[in-house]
Amino acid sequence: MSILKISCATVNQTPLDWSGNFNHIISAIAQAKEQGTELLCFPELAITAYGSEDLFLSYWFPQKAIKQLEKLLPYCDDITVAVGLPVRIQNKVYNCMAIIENTELKGFVAKQFMAIDGVHYEFRWFTPWQAHEIISFDFFGKEVPLGDIIFEKKGVKYGFEICEDAWRGAERPGYRLKDRKVDIIFNPSASHFAMGKTLQREDLIKESSTIFNVTYFYANLLGNESGRMIFDGEIMVARNGEVLLKNQLLSFKDFQVKTFDYEKNPGPYTPVHTVLNKNEEFVQAAALGLFDYLRKSKSKGFVLSLSGGADSSTIAILVSEMVRRGVKELGLENFLKKLNLDFTPQTDQPEKEIVGQILTTAYQASENSSKSTFESAKTLAESIGAEFLNWKISKEVKSYTKKIEKAIGRKLNWEKDDLALQNIQARARSPIIWLLANLKNALLLSTSNRSEGDVGYATMDGDTSGSISPIAAVDKYFIINWLRWAETHLGYPGLRLVNSLQPTAELRPLENQQTDEADLMPYALIVEIERLAIRDRRSPLDVYLILKDELAIDNDLLKSYVKKFFRLWSRNQWKRERLAPSFHLDEFNVDPKTWYRFPILSGSYEEELKELDTY
Repeated sequence: MSILKISCATVNQTPLDWSGNFNHIISAIAQAKEQGTELLCFPELAITAYGSEDLFLSYWFPQKAIKQLEKLLPYCDDITVAVGLPVRIQNKVYNCMAIIENTELKGFVAKQFMAIDGVHYEFRWFTPWQAHEIISFDFFGKEVPLGDIIFEKKGVKYGFEICEDAWRGAERPGYRLKDRKVDIIFNPSASHFAMGKTLQREDLIKESSTIFNVTYFYANLLGNESGRMIFDGEIMVARNGEVLLKNQLLSFKDFQVKTFDYEKNPGPYTPVHTVLNKNEEFVQAAALGLFDYLRKSKSKGFVLSLSGGADSSTIAILVSEMVRRGVKELGLENFLKKLNLDFTPQTDQPEKEIVGQILTTAYQASENSSKSTFESAKTLAESIGAEFLNWKISKEVKSYTKKIEKAIGRKLNWEKDDLALQNIQARARSPIIWLLANLKNALLLSTSNRSEGDVGYATMDGDTSGSISPIAAVDKYFIINWLRWAETHLGYPGLRLVNSLQPTAELRPLENQQTDEADLMPYALIVEIERLAIRDRRSPLDVYLILKDELAIDNDLLKSYVKKFFRLWSRNQWKRERLAPSFHLDEFNVDPKTWYRFPILSGSYEEELKELDTY
């Protein structure tokens, strides 16, 4: 028999949306009560949203969070609720879980370890709490304990490891909680999404349930809170090394509640097993990220320069999937309401009609554009229902080049001015597509990917122009393969022409037969080099020696590719500094605002690259 009905809730929050955040919390509490929940745990910083950044450093922001907590108390009758918020004590701010029982605040548990790797910079805002320390906190005239505390309900003892606390090996609070003989550990988290990361979390909570001999509950935030990080809203329960409960990840809903019947001595149970598909993870996360970004920015839709190539076609499909998946989960009426769309579909293909309302695409032909990419773009746009426009930029390009030729007193030519002549075509497209986006009060979607970000194979103020860059955190090799998967598994026959083309910038004369990989190196090799150089932070020599043994490629050619990668990487940091906001989707990215910081000016690995010649 269950002795305690426990729920975890995930919520999709937004910085400074006090009423929206509050309503999500009280709606989740109401649903939990309907399910008979006695103990409910929300994620960390659920009251304010995790992505509030330097707002945490102010005095008024944590104070308002405390007032929101006070406002929440009356909704917690006949239930115990744990909810996250920042708490300021003099000049320090702590990341805390507040525990409310039957409308009374029982105390705060403070986070002991700060995440400082990858996308996280928690030490900028929060101070770690010391183990064993407990102080008294004045909560509107009532003294309540704050610190390293455990609680009890119906004879069941429970404690907390707040997100990063659980990832600290032998230092983690769970060992001390075990010594205090807790039955349950909650892990309220704000853990960013990355493809495959759910398996790491599963391993953590399964192992934790065994090591500490507890039932381990995990609750993560949900959605694209504030622009870059996406939270998958994961809820899990583990016991005796097995996952017993897991929810649907990356939901389009405002909140989810999952309930578990806790028993001290449970009978047989059925473990939950996760089967991951990286292609599916990518499209679901990016679709949710676009949905939240669109509605939270209060924009009216998207504008996309659709070249007919892999990158822009991927983004078009992601918008289509945003609509398809959102309508399926939320229902047509609620989906339209959340996007503030005053529109009534008239056919039996409402998703296609909605895409036509919110996605405008444009093919912008230069003298070097081919018929095949035009047909590819047009076919794809029409197949998903997007508005398709097209025009030529030849006159604009000629106007720019004639002005500069007159100014410098000579004609431009491809032998001498190759890069400049390529770039002016890409840049000439930017002002007019921005004009279209402004007219429609829409978000301009930038099409650059991570591989191009690595080596600067993108034109600043050209294909990098945009309000948001949805695929800047995934590599081109993945995108090429994902498009083939999407054509078949997601049912997009309009991708057939896209998938038949070899990636090309189409900026040189057609007789040059320009391709991306000829300009750079094979995309599959860029993935291998960046994995070692950027993710693993290896030196050029290390990268070469490792890949020499792993890949069947001529040593001198491999050296040339490694040198090219590091030189281009160093030279193009300024471009990465100017990337439009991008989603964090993979295990790492190259956005200096969220993952990898590198000096704009440097010695460009000159000494390190010379070492390669000695091997």
